[in-house]
Amino acid sequence: MIDKIEITINVIVHATEDILKIFQSFEEVLDLKEEEFTMNETIGHYENPIVVLNAKIVKKQAQNLIRKLIELLPTEQISKLIEEIEERTVDSRFHMRIDKQELVNGNLRVKDNDTIQIKIHTPIYNKKDTVKTFTEIFQTVN
Repeated sequence: MIDKIEITINVIVHATEDILKIFQSFEEVLDLKEEEFTMNETIGHYENPIVVLNAKIVKKQAQNLIRKLIELLPTEQISKLIEEIEERTVDSRFHMRIDKQELVNGNLRVKDNDTIQIKIHTPIYNKKDTVKTFTEIFQTVN
């Protein structure tokens, strides 16, 4: 697996959602603890309170998180992510989103709305190596 991986996770938690359930899901499903997240409180479009959670995962923990994602995502979704590498990558960062409700239910599914944003970064020095590099990442389960 690629050694220099950094993963950024961003989650918007609305006032109607239980933030403790979200933290519990991160810990149970992805082995990420509440302390690894920063919390920023803000106000939404309709004056509703919103909490934005951010985490930056690096080194060995990032590699372990990649393994977890690969193990838990359905095979067809991993194949689709590999097919979409060029469209999902900007400046050596692969962008994906997983379903927040599915995570709370103990599952992982790629989805495009009401999601958890995940950005996987690894240094790619030649743009033509982007597909090869991220394909290697997604096909590695050790």
